[in-house]
Amino acid sequence: MEVLGIIPARYASTRFPGKPLTDIKGKSMIQRVYEQASQSGLAEVLVATDDNRILEHVQAFGGKAVLTGSEHQSGTDRCFEAYKLHNQPYEYIINIQGDEPFIHPEQIELVAKCFEKPQTQLATLVKKVETAEELFNVNSPKVVLSTSGEALYFSRQPIPYCRNVPNDIWHKQHTYYKHIGIYGYRADILEQITQLPPSTLELAESLEQLRWLENGFRITTALTHHETIGIDTPEDLERAVNNC
Repeated sequence: MEVLGIIPARYASTRFPGKPLTDIKGKSMIQRVYEQASQSGLAEVLVATDDNRILEHVQAFGGKAVLTGSEHQSGTDRCFEAYKLHNQPYEYIINIQGDEPFIHPEQIELVAKCFEKPQTQLATLVKKVETAEELFNVNSPKVVLSTSGEALYFSRQPIPYCRNVPNDIWHKQHTYYKHIGIYGYRADILEQITQLPPSTLELAESLEQLRWLENGFRITTALTHHETIGIDTPEDLERAVNNC
């Protein structure tokens, strides 16, 4: 099974302009993501960017990249355009976040393995919530799972509600999972979900994956024990570098 990895990378960012090109101990952020992804066994890795500076930088270090439009509202939309521009017959695509320079290759492989199940349409990762702080952090979406490991719902709030239990021990009374933001798509499903308008649940929670669930698509999950470190601000980068 050959899988294409696509790394969406925008230059513009309100909180961190030029983030993909920022230096991390001698290498750019996007190069570090690219190299980590290339260790995962993907058939090919491709950067999808809307900026010539990123395109030329990726090509300079020997990577592959395509120039996409600047109007995309999500990484999913950018991935689909990149897939079409690349014009290679892959059945499966993995969207790897361009601001996670320390992503573990094993996490990418976990997503790819989800497609060994013929019923898998979309795939992502979850990680067990370990602390009350994680559980009540609205910037860290949580996932409710079915007994078969498919996602039932994503929320910024902790669900289910643990009735008659103090908030600080909810995570000890019930197994909660947080979402790790890497996505796998069957190519035909990727095309379909990019045609969907924003849904009511998505608009309420500001979580794109709810659009897919609300429209009847199924999301298979795999459990990871690795944390991911997303870089949204220069302060995030400083903390990540100091802790790595």
